Amino acid sequence: MKQARHPELEEMTLVAVMGALSDPIRIGLVRVLADGHERGWGELRAPVAKSTLSHHLRVLRDAGITRTRQEGTRCFVELRRGDLDVRFPGLLDAVLDVAHSDDVGAHVGVTDDPRLA
Repeated sequence: MKQARHPELEEMTLVAVMGALSDPIRIGLVRVLADGHERGWGELRAPVAKSTLSHHLRVLRDAGITRTRQEGTRCFVELRRGDLDVRFPGLLDAVLDVAHSDDVGAHVGVTDDPRLA
């Protein structure tokens, strides 16, 4: 895998971020990553095929919502909360609050298999 490109802060657009957050699976991934922990892709669980999950992670990365890091053959993802809060103050908290109260993305989680952590 080649090194992933992440948009710089000034390249992040409201349209791209809102578009990326328009899917319940992606909102669920953001909810999982909102705890501040970096997660291996293999830890993430969603009711979609692995290729579809990879697509959702790429959409989040391309919008600037997440940062992906490769270590050998493993990929890790984390939420770019600080960047989002600087570029779009209050947006992430508002999305997470409504997602939680409306139970959007609750079907996405992390595995409890310690070998994947």
